[in-house]
Amino acid sequence: MANRTDPAAKSIRGTNPQNLVEKILRSKIYQNTYWKEQCFGLTAETLVDKAMELDHLGGTYGGNRKPTPFMCLVMKMLQIQPEKEIVIEFIKNDDYKYVRILGAFYLRLTGSDTDVYHYLEPLYNDYRKLRRKLADGQFSLTHVDEVIDELLTTDYSCDIAMPRIKKRWTLESLGSLEPRQSALEEDFDEEEENEDNEQPADELEEKTHEKDYYRGRSPARERDRDRRRESHRHRDRDYEREYDRDYDRERGRGRDRDRDREKERDRDRERDRDRYRVREEKDYGREREGRERERRDRDRDRGRRRSYSRSRSRSRDRKEHDGGDYRKRHARSSVSPRRHGDGAEDGEPKRKKEKKEKKEKKDDGTDHPDPEIAEANRIRASLGLKPLRM
Repeated sequence: MANRTDPAAKSIRGTNPQNLVEKILRSKIYQNTYWKEQCFGLTAETLVDKAMELDHLGGTYGGNRKPTPFMCLVMKMLQIQPEKEIVIEFIKNDDYKYVRILGAFYLRLTGSDTDVYHYLEPLYNDYRKLRRKLADGQFSLTHVDEVIDELLTTDYSCDIAMPRIKKRWTLESLGSLEPRQSALEEDFDEEEENEDNEQPADELEEKTHEKDYYRGRSPARERDRDRRRESHRHRDRDYEREYDRDYDRERGRGRDRDRDREKERDRDRERDRDRYRVREEKDYGREREGRERERRDRDRDRGRRRSYSRSRSRSRDRKEHDGGDYRKRHARSSVSPRRHGDGAEDGEPKRKKEKKEKKEKKDDGTDHPDPEIAEANRIRASLGLKPLRM
């Protein structure tokens, strides 16, 4: 609640008045002891007493960038938003110079362009000394007119970025401001009148023409014009320098972005190469494992065939070693299957049938060496009787 802006406060330049101070500096002010103890509950009337106690001005100082009491009071004015008449009374205060600087600083932040030039330019005639706290905590000597010139001509003061305002010649061309008149011009006119009274009438006529001709080129006006030109020249030079600096910064950022993109592309390429290499290694490992497995399977099949052939050769040798009896028994006991297209009715082979017929022929006795017995056996065979065995 203590850090919130007054609900009745109006937005300045389209934003909360406290947002005119950068967030980092704003948070440092909120954490400062002077803000918590001395600025709590201040109003527009009681703020004057605290402003009268100021003995120096400045932004932040020290290693942790601690804010000064001057900045805390500026923040408090942005928070409570005093009326314009009160701020003008601050500026017109001749007794307390720090009260005047406080009002001028606040008006520079929140006032319009016309009010800024109208109320701050008369302070150029104030040459009183001021104490200013630097960033390292040391004090330096300055003057009121120097601080006012800094507020009008620079964009940064007391660690706060000043809002942009229009140039004076622009406001003069628009008719919002009258041409600035120096306070020394009246003194210069009085001196000229005194000199004219002391001189003769003839010289007065000549000088009147010169005065009319050179009135627009009085020393005060010439100084004002020179000062204005110098200020414009310095502003233009500062603007060009800032523009060049911003351009170089943006160019450097662009180079950094291009360098970062190139590094990112290199990382992507390396990552893709690593993935491709890992994928190739995996595929090569799978192919190698497949070839190894096929070779093992071939070796296993080759070993099985060799063992089978060896076992068959051993069994064949054993059979041949046993003799012809085993072959005869095996041939006698084995029965071959019936073949298609064979003429045998009982499915026996032709060779076996022929052997059987020969045996039968031999058993009927017709091939006996004795012709008589062979004839008798044929007769008996035709009758169905057993042959004679002699």
